[in-house]
Amino acid sequence: MVARDLLGGVLRLAGAAGAVSGRIIETEAYLGPDDPACHAVVGRTRRTWHLFGPAGTAYVYFVYGMHWCVNAVTREAGHGAAVLIRSIAPLEGIEQMRLRRPRARTDADLCNGPAKLCAALGIDRAMDGLMLTGESQLTIHHGISVPDERVLIGPRIGISKAVDWPLRFRVIRGPQFMSTPRVLDSRPAATQSAQQAVQRP
Repeated sequence: MVARDLLGGVLRLAGAAGAVSGRIIETEAYLGPDDPACHAVVGRTRRTWHLFGPAGTAYVYFVYGMHWCVNAVTREAGHGAAVLIRSIAPLEGIEQMRLRRPRARTDADLCNGPAKLCAALGIDRAMDGLMLTGESQLTIHHGISVPDERVLIGPRIGISKAVDWPLRFRVIRGPQFMSTPRVLDSRPAATQSAQQAVQRP
């Protein structure tokens, strides 16, 4: 599953003030029109246009009238599946992140949530539709390999439908850098099957 495979990768934004980046340590999968929690269920609208692919496209949307969230589209054009990047561990441009998120008490608080990481990196609607590869301004790069025994799987949060589907993945590295870790399953990924998640009705 792409959401699992993205763990350990690096999300990077090349901006005018320099590059900012972080290692991906938490993700959440949204499977497409058959997933009631996925934006694809409403069809292709102005807001969801780039959710429908192709794979490797950035889908950036506004939520609660105040926050941006960034997703990586994962399926062929027209399907509408994506992975929400929920948390990253800061790597480059930490001083820039602090300026953008002055209320963050520690570096661990800079990017430990989908809206927080977008604010810290400077991700907004202008990045919606960019390819996350090549010479794009916003990219995802191969990073470190994360073994199954260091990955926890649990239900998605912040949604009202299909809340029990085990489609949230995060790296075990202590409570820091994680968004709401308390709701995640305590069993490691090695004892669970990502295939079971995608086979749900």
